[in-house]
Amino acid sequence: MAREVCFLIGEGGAILWADASDSPMALPDSRARWEAIWSRRAELVEIAHSHPHGPAAFSREDQTTMEALDSALGRAVRFSVVAPRVTIAREGERTVAVVPEPWWAALLRLASGMHRKEG
Repeated sequence: MAREVCFLIGEGGAILWADASDSPMALPDSRARWEAIWSRRAELVEIAHSHPHGPAAFSREDQTTMEALDSALGRAVRFSVVAPRVTIAREGERTVAVVPEPWWAALLRLASGMHRKEG
């Protein structure tokens, strides 16, 4: 079963916390996730989530959530999306392909019920 999954990532690519939805198309806000972000804010480097069926892009909801998180934390956090063919990340105002992918991208795909598709 495909589903969106979220990882909170710390220094050196350490997975600090994870959760998942029941849907391949949405990862609804949750109090537990917000509390996990806040309690780990000092060590939080990146927030990654999957788009099991694509697209390799940030949705409008992703964008508003990123703005809210950066505002709440008082600093920019790296955000990334792992899709079937690529991992992307927000760097400032730009979205870039992440090459090479971090080690946890394969784990996020596995937890999301997807496999990397080449090409």
